[in-house]
Amino acid sequence: MERRSKALTSLFLAALVAAPPLHAASAVQAPVPTIDAAPTRTLETAIFAGGCYWGVEGVFSHVKGVHLAVSGFAGGLKGRRVDYETVSGGETGFAESVRVTYDPAQVSYGTLLRIFFSVIVDPTTLNYQRPDSGTQYRSALFPLNPEQDRAARAYLAQLGKAGLWRDPIVTRVEPFTGFQDAARDHQDFAHRNPLHPYILRWDKPKIAALKAMFPTLYRENPSA
Repeated sequence: MERRSKALTSLFLAALVAAPPLHAASAVQAPVPTIDAAPTRTLETAIFAGGCYWGVEGVFSHVKGVHLAVSGFAGGLKGRRVDYETVSGGETGFAESVRVTYDPAQVSYGTLLRIFFSVIVDPTTLNYQRPDSGTQYRSALFPLNPEQDRAARAYLAQLGKAGLWRDPIVTRVEPFTGFQDAARDHQDFAHRNPLHPYILRWDKPKIAALKAMFPTLYRENPSA
């Protein structure tokens, strides 16, 4: 079983389930991007790091126009092979990340950014997305082409001026050095384990916020 589950005692699990969903209260309505990425192909790919990849994947898999959301690792040394255990040590430079394949005719890169900052990530916490801490849980954007890079940097600047958060934004644009898929048992985790205490406590509120805040972009059945 995953390290997160092993680390929790049965008493703590019960407390997590009983406690109110704190993240739901921290969702914000991020602004429409003033600069978006022009599509370069029929299906585009984008990579996001925003804490535990279960929740990031879980949200994006419910977005209309997303064909596939895959949990994995990005941001570390090019060519180095890693897995969940090594990345969890916090010393590899990799971050838990999600590769999103989407149809830009249905949902743009800028809209994915808006969803990411509205309901998935707190961009003001360095190397921390509650309840997880460490560089492997940092928030970061990994543009895959100049259009995405331009849109990502412009949107971070736009958010910095929006005054939505009390503290400064620390999410960074990082160079893309490759993406590695996580193990099969980490894929589609939120959908396959809806009653898992971690999912109930931290990730279901994010999906609920997506549905409430972006109803025209939400779909009930997640992508594969």
